[in-house]
Amino acid sequence: MQLTTRSLILLSVTALFLAAATWAAWFLWIALIWLVGVGALLLADWSLSPAPKDWQLQRRHDDRLSLAVWNPITVDVQLQRSARIRSGPLQVWLRDDPPSTFGIADEARILAGTVTPGEITILRYSLYPPRRGDYAFGDLHLRWQSVLGLLRRQATIPASEPVKVYPNLVDVKKFDLLLRKNKLSDMGVRRVRQRGAGTEFERLREYQPDDEYRRINWKATARRGVPITMEYETERSQNIIALLDVGRLMRSPVGDVAKMDYAINAVLLLAYVAGQKGDRIGVMTFADEVEQWLAPRTGKAQFHRMLELLYKVQGQPVESDYSRAFAYLAARQNRRSLLLVFTDLTGSVLNETLVAQMLRLRRTHLPLLVTMRDPTVEALARRPVEDTIALYRRTVAETLLAERELVLEQLRNGGVLTLDVPADELSLSLINRYLEIKAREMI
Repeated sequence: MQLTTRSLILLSVTALFLAAATWAAWFLWIALIWLVGVGALLLADWSLSPAPKDWQLQRRHDDRLSLAVWNPITVDVQLQRSARIRSGPLQVWLRDDPPSTFGIADEARILAGTVTPGEITILRYSLYPPRRGDYAFGDLHLRWQSVLGLLRRQATIPASEPVKVYPNLVDVKKFDLLLRKNKLSDMGVRRVRQRGAGTEFERLREYQPDDEYRRINWKATARRGVPITMEYETERSQNIIALLDVGRLMRSPVGDVAKMDYAINAVLLLAYVAGQKGDRIGVMTFADEVEQWLAPRTGKAQFHRMLELLYKVQGQPVESDYSRAFAYLAARQNRRSLLLVFTDLTGSVLNETLVAQMLRLRRTHLPLLVTMRDPTVEALARRPVEDTIALYRRTVAETLLAERELVLEQLRNGGVLTLDVPADELSLSLINRYLEIKAREMI
């Protein structure tokens, strides 16, 4: 229980009467009567106000929280209507107890709202999980204003529950929604089409200025009253395999999130998009040896298999063995495929081995090396030199960036595709590159 400013003002009047009693003793009796009256008001306010058992709270969120994005959390707050409770709207304050490692905005730590008896008030905030895995919410802590505004009562409402953090499903849901509305450009997905290519019907959509007239569906146009275009796919059922490095370097963070987890998010979104395109997609994780292998397949079931596999992936504190990983792949996949190799080049002692192995893959597959820029190293390379330590750090950073760019240039000269982008742009950049490769029929 906490006294409000209003009750403190009433109690402070007692001090005035006590001060006046130094001149007239009868003020002491007034002070006593006043204090008893304030006490009676406090007791009445306590009895008229809701008790902890009068409140119902329910936390709501997705069954699976998504990694490295803001997940919405809502709490339903309801004050039961009863004959005992005869109050109007009451001010409430709520504090949730999410997992300690999750990000939460400072202004969302204490949620405030107004509750009317018998009605549900919804309080909202968002959480940012930086790691996959199993976690748990704690209890809900509620504080409410009393009927007369003299007290603030509080209680802890049991609400502990487990929660799982999976790779990013928010972007998958967003992609699916915008795909249905034909508004993928709102998400940053570029529409890439090869003019005149494709014979397999995909869907109908509204006519756009650069569409060919011969693709207008006149029957659909007549039904809808606006020009409608038919879309065709160039080719379906191609093989795509994500080779995910989970070794030491991929455990390094960008902000609060490991590079490996950014790559996992990108692979998951790619799996969903490729499934929509009818392609077969598989995944292999490796460090000093191959950790997991999922052969390429198509369909929704494959997406869910990949989701469960990626949820359980753990980084390994060892150097990755590219030769062993690619030999394992060669023994299980001889059909030409788009191979997406997710790894890190910054400071690796095995870059020469990686280049040789990627060039060897080029003979039978279409390899694409996917890397993420390290903002910390780039910032050090641009930092002004103020002392000897700063000079040393800048020199090391510039050397790392030069070695990294040299590896990328060697791969490009050898015909290997590369994608080198900031971590927070990886998913969309990968989808756009995949769609471009499909449109150019490079696989």
